[in-house]
Amino acid sequence: MKTLVAYFSASGVTKRVADRLAKAIEADIYEIRPKVSYTAADLDWTNRDSRSSVEMKDKKSRPEIVTSDVDVAPYDVVFLGFPIWWYVAPTIINTFLESQNFSNKKIVLFATSGGSGFGRAVEGLRGSVSDSAEIIEGKILNGNPSSNELTSWVNELKL
Repeated sequence: MKTLVAYFSASGVTKRVADRLAKAIEADIYEIRPKVSYTAADLDWTNRDSRSSVEMKDKKSRPEIVTSDVDVAPYDVVFLGFPIWWYVAPTIINTFLESQNFSNKKIVLFATSGGSGFGRAVEGLRGSVSDSAEIIEGKILNGNPSSNELTSWVNELKL
């Protein structure tokens, strides 16, 4: 089974978890990068006029990503990581999913969060992939999960 860990990290928290996960399960890794990086002001969820707030209010928002130099075709499973924003995935994740063909792929979500769960993340991403793609609500991976914890979790998924 060929596996990819793809992730978006606005502040570095999700990146640390993604790096650790990829190493633990011996997967390739790919960073989903916005064409315009997010600043601290952009990420201020308490400001309804901040970039992240504006993007998340508009479900059709698709922040531009740096041209994707990854091809998901050879992968059977894609672990897709992101920070939880407003109980869903940031809309840049939809941009990534819509930029590739995920037909017949298993997409396992993992996220970092300041306190909320996945909420409606799966529902918010389902329309961005073909019906043959399977989106699996994975796990919130806060803190510093060990390689053993990550490997155990992936094994429990029985992919």
